[in-house]
This record gives sequence, C-alpha cells and structure tokens, in this order.
Amino acid sequence: MKHTMKWSLALLAPVLVAATSATESQRFVRDEAHSQINFSASSRMIDAQGYWDKWDTQIAFDPTAIEKTTFNLNIDAKSVNTRIGMRDNHLRSCAFFCADSFPVITFKSKIVKNTTGANADPMLANTKLLITGDITIRGVTKTISVPSTLVFFDSEHSVGRVKGQFTLLRKDFGVGYDPPGNPVENEVGVQFDIAFKQPAPPKP
Repeated sequence: MKHTMKWSLALLAPVLVAATSATESQRFVRDEAHSQINFSASSRMIDAQGYWDKWDTQIAFDPTAIEKTTFNLNIDAKSVNTRIGMRDNHLRSCAFFCADSFPVITFKSKIVKNTTGANADPMLANTKLLITGDITIRGVTKTISVPSTLVFFDSEHSVGRVKGQFTLLRKDFGVGYDPPGNPVENEVGVQFDIAFKQPAPPKP
C-alpha cells in the first residue's frame, strides 16, 4: 500500500483527539464552510471524483510544540457523494464500503512531526508536517504517514488551516470489487483541506 500523500486530511468524522494536557494544547473543530475531504478513483470508463457530506474532526494544537498536536477524523461512510445516486448506492454496498456493517471511516494520529524545522513565522505559514496515524476502512486498520502543510495559524483569532493528499490501495481494505468490463484501479487518491477554529462555548 502506498502511504505517499498527494493531497494534503487529512483526512480521512477523521476526529482529531485532544491532547492529554488541555492546558498545553488548545482544542479545535473544523470550520465547515472552509473544509473538505475529496477522493478520486479511476476506471476504464471514467475518472470519478467524490467527497463525503458528513464528517467531523477534533484537533488539539499547541503552536509552540507542534509535536503535541493530535488529529482524529470520523467520516460517515454512507454520506459518500459522487453526484450520481446509483453509483453512490453501489459504493455504500458491500461491493465497496459496506456502510451498513462499517458505518464510520476513521483516522487517528499517533505522531505529528514538524519537517520544516524551526519556524520563526508567528503565523506558522506553510509549515511542513508529517502526520502518522491509523486509518480504518471496512474494519481494516493500516498505518499511514501523510505529508501535510499547516497553511497558517493565527493565534490572535485562534484559527488555522491544514491540508494534504495521499494515495490508498483500496484492495488493502477489502474494497476489491471490479465491475465487468470496467475495471477500477487499485490506487485511490485522497485530498483534504481543513480550516479549524475553537469550538463554540456550550449553551447555558
């Protein structure tokens, strides 16, 4: 399985889990209007692009210690959308995601590494990251390492953006169906672009 990222999570709602020390890392959620997770799969007849309508993330991020960052992502497998209803229903079936039995696709980070090195930019502009974690599809878990980019982090307004891309081998996760006369390539490209912000305060 290829673990090279073509996008930059992503992710894979992936839910981003808070760090163990809430005093050191702030908790963030995605800015829904400015976030997306897309995929592209090629077959003999068409290169199909799609996305998921329902997913969520939680991020714990400390701009002074990026290695303490954690990302988790949860995706509702049934929310797959390629803009063709018949195809989407087929993707939800056990020929592909088997969404009734495995309703959630997850990503959980284990290591986040700053590969840019020391960065004096207070906005952390275009900081290169390597996010290593476990992705689970159809109950099968694989560890991947995702080259990503922290586009910026604005500490004054507590907002930021991270993006990346990678390639998965679908058959490694039991997604092995090939339509007669229209074989599907094993490689699937995934692209994520997540703007994050602090969660809204709880209602009284």
